[in-house]
Amino acid sequence: MEKLKLQAAARGILDEMDALFEGFFPWLAGQYDPASGGFYYARSSRTISGLMPDIESTAQALNILERCGLLGAMPAEMKKRMVQFFQNKQDPATGYFYDANAHMRDDEVMVARAISYSTGALRKLGSQPLYELPYDAAEAPAYMESPDTYIAWLRSVDLSNSWRGCDRMSTSCVYVRQLTPLERQAAYLEAAFPFFEEIQDKVTGLWGEGSRYERISGTFKLHLFYDQFDVPLPRENNIYASLLECLRSDEAGDMCYIRNPIHLLSYMKLSVPDAELVEILRITCDNMRRLLREDGGFSRELAHSPSAPNVAQVKSGGSYPNMPRPVHIGRGLVEGDMNAGTQAMLIRSVCYRLAGRGEPDWGLSARDFYRDVQERGENERCL
Repeated sequence: MEKLKLQAAARGILDEMDALFEGFFPWLAGQYDPASGGFYYARSSRTISGLMPDIESTAQALNILERCGLLGAMPAEMKKRMVQFFQNKQDPATGYFYDANAHMRDDEVMVARAISYSTGALRKLGSQPLYELPYDAAEAPAYMESPDTYIAWLRSVDLSNSWRGCDRMSTSCVYVRQLTPLERQAAYLEAAFPFFEEIQDKVTGLWGEGSRYERISGTFKLHLFYDQFDVPLPRENNIYASLLECLRSDEAGDMCYIRNPIHLLSYMKLSVPDAELVEILRITCDNMRRLLREDGGFSRELAHSPSAPNVAQVKSGGSYPNMPRPVHIGRGLVEGDMNAGTQAMLIRSVCYRLAGRGEPDWGLSARDFYRDVQERGENERCL
């Protein structure tokens, strides 16, 4: 009987979570720019003179459409424009993908992420880059020269803020994955995984320093490296204990702090007691509700939507070490943004899977998405 009550409680929480998305797809349709084929980060992005849709927001919107089963229904003209959007972002000389903002090139995390976002999006759209990728074009970072230089670089990464430091280390998998032959790739991995385990906290299972949510977020970022090569995280039970205590005790002031623990939990595939799972779902849903905005989207942060994707919240009031200049793609208003939206969608899907309910029904507003996009495009042409 107790198990049935817990299952019913989980269903009720997921129903509450469903209701948070009633205005989401109309919001998403409003972010599309038919002229460029890309998606804006937020409503305020359109009001910034000269700003065009960016790589990350457009790839995130495409990920949302794929997650909802809408990718196959994309109109041919929209698909064509999206392919051109990503292809036009590639530098023919280096193979890298860049937004127009020059500061983006100074952020190694954004540059590496843009390769994954762009190549992944083009693959989903049935296309490919126009030019060779950085490794083929001999433009990989200098630290990839050998396993020794790679480990020396990993050791040099500042982990005083786990989130930023682990993100830097994790995004290097973009270059490791491109190594051929596989024996060469294996040499890098055989050096990297023992190093990661060496610097892991033996008690908490987390990496780096900072607040507990920052350390969990850093651990989540590093798990992405492990996941790319199908390697389990070490000390998963320790990580789970830290994660549960953090959810119970700490304030989640950022959508990443809601997504990262739940995604990390899903990745570890641990056997979670039913009562604890219901507790986790309850905390997650309540935290998401606090970030829902009147425009139908979600904000990354409690106070507002960040104006730049490479500036994360630091509750201590400090700054990330060696942080590049912000790449502004919004005005930092209390509004929905694409980063938070794609994370909210993922959280909902992961919660459904954790509760053993498959994928959620995204509703009529999702099925009307392309109609809304077309109507908004026609309205813009009439203005």
